[in-house]
Amino acid sequence: MKRRDFLKTSAATVAAGSLGAPAIAQSAAKTLRFVPQANLANPDPIWTTATVAINHGYMVWDTLYGIDNAGIGQPQMLAGHEISDDKLTWTFTLRDGLLFHDNEKVRGVDCVTSIARWSKRDPFGQQLALQTEEMKPLGDNKFSIRLKKPFPLMTYALGADGCFIMPERIASTDAFKQISEYVGSGPFKFLKDEWVSGAKAAWAKFEKYDPRPEKPEFFSGGKHVYVDRVEWQVIPDPATASAALQSGEVDWVEWPLIDLIPMLKKAPGVQIAINDPLGVLGMIRFNQLFPPFDNLKLRQALFPAIDQREFMDAVAGEQTDLVKTGAGFFTLGTPMASTAGMDALTGPRSIERAKQLVAESGYKGEKIVLMSPTDQPAILAVCQVVNSVFQKIGLNMDYQALDWGTLVTRRASKAPPDKGGWNVFCTSWTGLTVANPGGHFPLRGNGANAWFGWPTDPKIEELRSAWFDAPDVAAQKKICEQIQLTGFQDVPFIPIGQWFQPTGYRSNVTDIIKCPQILFWNVKKA
Repeated sequence: MKRRDFLKTSAATVAAGSLGAPAIAQSAAKTLRFVPQANLANPDPIWTTATVAINHGYMVWDTLYGIDNAGIGQPQMLAGHEISDDKLTWTFTLRDGLLFHDNEKVRGVDCVTSIARWSKRDPFGQQLALQTEEMKPLGDNKFSIRLKKPFPLMTYALGADGCFIMPERIASTDAFKQISEYVGSGPFKFLKDEWVSGAKAAWAKFEKYDPRPEKPEFFSGGKHVYVDRVEWQVIPDPATASAALQSGEVDWVEWPLIDLIPMLKKAPGVQIAINDPLGVLGMIRFNQLFPPFDNLKLRQALFPAIDQREFMDAVAGEQTDLVKTGAGFFTLGTPMASTAGMDALTGPRSIERAKQLVAESGYKGEKIVLMSPTDQPAILAVCQVVNSVFQKIGLNMDYQALDWGTLVTRRASKAPPDKGGWNVFCTSWTGLTVANPGGHFPLRGNGANAWFGWPTDPKIEELRSAWFDAPDVAAQKKICEQIQLTGFQDVPFIPIGQWFQPTGYRSNVTDIIKCPQILFWNVKKA
């Protein structure tokens, strides 16, 4: 029996009876039961870029701005800001009534400290830090940022990239160490005592949160909470998760297995939707600290063997409407995307040519540790393709299967691959994040401060700085063409295609906000 047929049969069988009907409880409508795409292993959304941690972050912590559907940063925690005539001094004023979950007032010093920690890890924040002369609180409800040169993307940076506002004592934590306290400023309180990594997590409505009056849109507007609790249930087996959705044991499955989408579309009481119109960009990421992928010629040698259609077939099978090929270093369908250098991925594919280039690269047969997640079906599928293709072109592969939470922790290790480190893994990034150089983690070439894989690439860094200084979109597009050409030359990662992951939920769950992240405010459950 084929894998896809087996999964469909398994889900149908489980839904038919083995899970049973959900118990009817008086408070059922007040609890939203959610199956995340992976385990919440690390609840610090600054320390890690894992999607589940970012989703958790938006529940627990508020942001100073939130971008709307047009990508414009709108005030969120702020009443507003003023900019000096020379564009170098921004003065921000907090709106009244902002409280942390321990009932302490949100102050300017909390904001300054939170921005400082965020700016050590986030690409937009890193650029802001480079251009900042001074940042300081101005009493309890104000703070200022004085710049070395104008930073016109300020509200976008603070509103699109998860700059979460934490109490000063928590935000003072080293950005490269995890926080251990989760006192938030947002609409939900994290119930740490109920968190069991690998099994479950829970949040409760923060009754003292004061939503903005505007309608919710993307990350902006009023964050109204219409349920008392949100419970995450980790269900690694996709067939079991889909069956639980069909039976009503859970209300929402973040990422149903794509193979099961046709069946779920026909299931009574189930809705399927694509909430993120930009989808995700898949990629192969290399550790450049150790052999063999510290060898540029070896990374370049891989291109002739990479067929994006093969990867997208592994992700979606016959559901071709869910995938796109021809993806480069920026999200397809966004202004910075281009065809520059795309012959490297769209020209004739040849395993034999790649095999020849591998031999010419000087590769010495070093073992290559490929980390593959067992509980991320799309990423698992592309990892299996990577393993097969790399073996065909003569690479000595060590395929290691582990859950996503463990993988996310291990990819932060700079230990040698044979001492608990790694050589390569596959991942995906939301289209919004990789739509431009500003927030594009995997394009950074700033060495030890770069994203996992730690490439050092002065040319990309120089072009990225030029992009921030570009006078208009046309100039930004030309710079991004140069960045993409450099990416194909220096190979910080290899794009493997773009896909659109459906989400599935019960019909009595409504008003889910369309956004790359899963947002739980505004969601209603009848």
